[in-house]
Amino acid sequence: MTASIPLSSGSRLVPALGRRHPAPPALVLVAHGSRDPRALGTVRALMARVREQRPGLPVHLGHIELNEPLLTDTLAVPGTSDAVLVPLLLSRGYHVKQDIPEMAAAAPARTRLAAPLGPHPLLVETLHARLLEAGWPTAMDGTERRATAVVLAAAGSRDPDSATDTRRTARLLAARLGVPVVPAYASAATPTVPAALRALAARGRHRVAVASCFTAPGRFATQCAQAAPWIASAPLGAHEAMARLVLHRYDQSLAEGSTAAA
Repeated sequence: MTASIPLSSGSRLVPALGRRHPAPPALVLVAHGSRDPRALGTVRALMARVREQRPGLPVHLGHIELNEPLLTDTLAVPGTSDAVLVPLLLSRGYHVKQDIPEMAAAAPARTRLAAPLGPHPLLVETLHARLLEAGWPTAMDGTERRATAVVLAAAGSRDPDSATDTRRTARLLAARLGVPVVPAYASAATPTVPAALRALAARGRHRVAVASCFTAPGRFATQCAQAAPWIASAPLGAHEAMARLVLHRYDQSLAEGSTAAA
């Protein structure tokens, strides 16, 4: 039976309001931004997949640079006054440690900053799936395995934590594939992708795939793929596991209660 509350003496009774659950914080995907028009379409497709997996959760997009909306603009719109920022970045580095917190601090919103997407087993699941799409064999004999390796191509950063994260992703992928996986970089760090390929060839690894550790298409991803002597996987994109990883970082941030700006 619905409870009733008297308004005043002689007034009729009205039903009491049920207890309302507070709305969850918005999820704001933070993309780097790119001059390649394919990048924005890819990020929007990932955002749509996240919404499919978590109906009712407000999901927004903001960029660090190059594309609109910028993160500061996104955090100024209604519905983002309480938000979790999930960087679409695959390791720690300057953007995660400096750019995003500074942009969040300049906004009126209350925000929490989630961890970058990598390293994580769901990231490796996506890398593996993209390699299979590119032609990675589902089975290899001993001779083939001794000639095979992977170069994990990432953007690169001068921050040593970024290289640490990329190396961990490489180790997880190597355990999944059963062949060596060497991290290499498009800029700001060594070895470069061509240098890693030469080093593997000197070790007798002549069948080498390039695994694209980039969220979306762009100049770096294209350059790394063009260097592949065998197969090159597509960027991670809007794979279903990537959407699950985004939501995992969102939930993890809420559980930990971390804040980027108050």
